[in-house]
Order: sequence, then structure tokens, then C-alpha cells
Amino acid sequence: MIRFALPLIALAVAGCSQIKPIPMPPTACGAERLGGFIGKKRTDAISAEMARVSGAKNIRWIKPGMAVTMDFREDRLNVHLDEKGVIRSFNCG
Repeated sequence: MIRFALPLIALAVAGCSQIKPIPMPPTACGAERLGGFIGKKRTDAISAEMARVSGAKNIRWIKPGMAVTMDFREDRLNVHLDEKGVIRSFNCG
């Protein structure tokens, strides 16, 4: 029985090593370039750096429970914060 299991385990492990993350497609607001900012606290310096790296024309900071308009602007970067002002995610809109 173990003779059959070992090759299957080896194939499964070898197959996993070939998996690569799928890159996000380019967006008008540059959200795909900002992965390194997740987990950082919002500051003026972080805001300026995110604008520089993303190339977004506008940045909208969204706190939990905050009301936001539903208009879609592809060049606007929406940055979603947690209760403590830490960046959790972002998207265009």
C-alpha cells in the first residue's frame, strides 16, 4: 500500500511547487501596484506614496460604516481602512 502512496505524494508535492500567483491586470487607478501597503497605517506620507506609486488621480479613504457615493470613476483609488486606520484593501471606483 505504501508503495502506491509515496509516488502519489511526490507528484502532489511537485505539482504544488509550480503554482505561481496570478498577477492583477492593469487598472486605471493603479490598484495592482499597491499590495505592499496592506497592513500599514494611514498617514500623510503613506497617502502621498500611494498616489505616486499608483498614479491615481484621486484617492478616497473609506472607513468602516462610512457612507460613500455609488458613482464609478475608474481613475479613483478607493482605500478601505479598518477601525484603527490600517489599510485592508483597495479597488478602483
